[in-house]
Amino acid sequence: MRADAAPRPLFGQPFAWLVLAVVLAMVPLAGWLLQSGWAWTRIHPAVNAMLNGAATIFLVAGGIAIRKRKLAFHRLCMLAAFTASTVFLTSYLVRFATTGAHRYAGSGGDKSFYLVLLGTHTVLAAAAVPLILRALWLAWHDRRPQHRRIARWAYPIWLYVSVTGVAVYVLLYHVGPSLT
Repeated sequence: MRADAAPRPLFGQPFAWLVLAVVLAMVPLAGWLLQSGWAWTRIHPAVNAMLNGAATIFLVAGGIAIRKRKLAFHRLCMLAAFTASTVFLTSYLVRFATTGAHRYAGSGGDKSFYLVLLGTHTVLAAAAVPLILRALWLAWHDRRPQHRRIARWAYPIWLYVSVTGVAVYVLLYHVGPSLT
């Protein structure tokens, strides 16, 4: 931006529009959850799925931004994805510590599919954490060549983990119980 150029208003920024869209999608859903009469033990996993969904949206937007060489937008999207993923992980660990592991209610082929999805999700989630942290550290220190090399692995793994996190929620809490 030129020194004499006026700064763009907040909603003249693409990232602000993206955040607004995510919030406009999540707030009514959160409101519905709170009005549903469900116990917190049922609402909490849905909130975690929403956080994974938000991370997915920011990851996709960040991926598109970097392909278009919009570095500032990419940086904001990736920081937002990291924030959503960090809040998710913290929330998930609290949920796991308070309610333990939850078993899939279905059986047969759907259970096999669920277990394969959960297994790949879990293994790649564990692998993603150090990759993501390293990629962010390299980007923060403006070590772009090294950042690009690790991001080629970290980005698709992180995206897969975010998408499958939502899928695991849907299967575990909605599909499985409806099949029994």
